[in-house]
Amino acid sequence: MKSVGIRILSAILLSAGAATSAFAADETKLKAITDAAIKPIIEKYAIPGVAVAITADGQDHIFNYGVESKDTGRPVAPTTLFELGSISKTFTVTLASYAEANGQLSLSDKVGKYLPAMKGKPFGDIALMNLGTHTAGGFPLQLPDEIKTEKQLLGYFETWQPSYAAGAQRSYANPSIGMLGYIVAKAMHADFAALMQGKLFAGLGLKSTYIDVPKARLADYAQGYKRSGEPARMTPAVLSAEAYGVKSTAGDMIRFVGANMGLVKLDEKLQQAITSTHIGYFKAGAMTQDLIWEQYAYPAALNDLLEGNSPAMLKTMPVSELRPPMKPRGDVWINKTGSTNGFGAYVAFIPKQRLGIVILANKNYPNEDRVAAAYQILTALSAD
Repeated sequence: MKSVGIRILSAILLSAGAATSAFAADETKLKAITDAAIKPIIEKYAIPGVAVAITADGQDHIFNYGVESKDTGRPVAPTTLFELGSISKTFTVTLASYAEANGQLSLSDKVGKYLPAMKGKPFGDIALMNLGTHTAGGFPLQLPDEIKTEKQLLGYFETWQPSYAAGAQRSYANPSIGMLGYIVAKAMHADFAALMQGKLFAGLGLKSTYIDVPKARLADYAQGYKRSGEPARMTPAVLSAEAYGVKSTAGDMIRFVGANMGLVKLDEKLQQAITSTHIGYFKAGAMTQDLIWEQYAYPAALNDLLEGNSPAMLKTMPVSELRPPMKPRGDVWINKTGSTNGFGAYVAFIPKQRLGIVILANKNYPNEDRVAAAYQILTALSAD
């Protein structure tokens, strides 16, 4: 019996060793694929540090490159915090969808329902859905520099006049999504940053994601760099928290990607809220505009992705409304770019393939390079 037990134990150990070796081989292959896509970009743009997180069929992998700061030389690590820029908007719409799931608002409601001062004004007649899809009627990319207070902010929107009918044109704008976040906080009777930290990030299990980086984590906050090479970090401004103010790690962001593909166990209403952000409302060329997220039929053509994430998409363009809206689907490539003066980020995932990627860098560099790198990596993985 003893020899039989030894043989069984040996078989178990051999099996475990084989599984470990296979996983190591997969990890080695995955790193080689990632290196081939990321290292040339790091060299091309002299990017100090990059973190890449990949989820493949429920398994997460993180690869770090370079340093958090050229001054300290501290290597990028799992704890490194990067500015997400406009990827922050995906959290804002998730919070809005969560409020809707809880019966605290409806995205079909008009702004005036939540901001009484806007009733009878053009802004008061805009649906919340249009704020979350860049189709509200025409805003500038940024708020005017002179707006420094909440009173000035509301005064701006009280006098705002649309350039076109809501739903007719797509005009990428921070004030639009910023005001959606502002209204959501009003509807939920709490401070926006507190809701993000206490409700959303906590509910998602994100332990290193912040609007305001706490003192205890400031040492992990990477130094950003402009394209010129000058150091830069974002300066808080009116609606910055709602539009582009989130900082996070690659590990937290790949968990968020997993949650968007239904791979993370969450509260039922929160999962419902996440799924609702994948409803398609408008078409603009090959791109379907969801709530902030942008999706393409899968398999997606690289040229379509490059065009959809190019600077041209910041300009006003006609859209066609989907009636009824497109239900969330798995055979799509869903993505979002994000930039601040000193950081560049990209997130993409393919629900049907259970594949997703996060690329975070502490230097602003062209979206097209981020998209091409992600496409190279995910295409290689989906072919395996």
